[in-house]
Amino acid sequence: MKAIQLKNGFGFEELTMMKLDKPTPGPTEVLIRMRAASLNYRDLVVLSGLMPIEVKFPFIPLSDGAGEIVAIGQGVTRFQVGQRVAGNFQQRFIGGNPRPGVLEESLGGPLNGVAAEYVVLHEDGVVPIPDHLTYEEASTLPIAALTAWSMLIEYGGLQAGDTVLLQGTGGVSIFGLQFSLMAGARVIITSSSNNKLERAKALGAWQTINYSEVPDWDKAALELTGGVDHVLDVGGAATMGKSISALRTGGTVSMVGFLSGLTIPEYDVSSILHKAATVRGSQVGNRDHFEKMNRAIAHHRLHPVIDRVFPLDRIGEAFALLAEGKQYFGKIVVQI
Repeated sequence: MKAIQLKNGFGFEELTMMKLDKPTPGPTEVLIRMRAASLNYRDLVVLSGLMPIEVKFPFIPLSDGAGEIVAIGQGVTRFQVGQRVAGNFQQRFIGGNPRPGVLEESLGGPLNGVAAEYVVLHEDGVVPIPDHLTYEEASTLPIAALTAWSMLIEYGGLQAGDTVLLQGTGGVSIFGLQFSLMAGARVIITSSSNNKLERAKALGAWQTINYSEVPDWDKAALELTGGVDHVLDVGGAATMGKSISALRTGGTVSMVGFLSGLTIPEYDVSSILHKAATVRGSQVGNRDHFEKMNRAIAHHRLHPVIDRVFPLDRIGEAFALLAEGKQYFGKIVVQI
């Protein structure tokens, strides 16, 4: 089979198309013919060697993918050959609250990822995908969609009439827009691109803020609303303070990314106290959340937003687009 590997170390130059033996499923495992995979910022951090995890080389990257089951091992009860599925990012995170060790069971680092024609996964780490989605669309669900769903719906308790502030127009934020609208919430979305903001409005955003033109976007959000109910913070260190500032009293910030870094030096916590704010970190979501999300996606006939699709042998170009950061809207996908 064909697979992309990091052969000897980290870096774009290490991405190599290889011919490997087709794997065989063992007891309680399924063999998936992967059809598509999507890229996340996390994959870029892993590729760069900056993710604080242990990776063994040669290593297959990418966390999110979808395909069909072509063989099952002895004792498999949850699936049959021919079912269309996606892997759960954290393979053993079935239900309940986040727990120690969950991140050590993640596809695309430290576990091998899905940038291969065939992948073997334990049946417990696999979910059916909605029938109306293409494989390319379904490949965007495991991290970006599930993060937005878990933080807003499962943990955030989003309700009709709430106001959500979203940062940028990457995968998590666009799914956040779609799920918020599904729940009957109003959405404010920020970007440095007026063109992207127009696209967000076309998708249903209530208000938009260009943070290049309005650096104090938190104050702008306060003027619009008196304080938002929920912020999905993808920026991290550089945006967390303003995210808290934009909240209503008792509001919630979900930290789901770290595009601007992880370290906030000498941060003044008085704003958290003053707002009685909840600040919640993300471990994406469990399999139960994934299955509930997929039922909602199927019911509402929601389609993920895909910016561009690359063939597997052009995965380096896909990563370069992801690394550039400002030239895509929604998700970047690789066909396998």
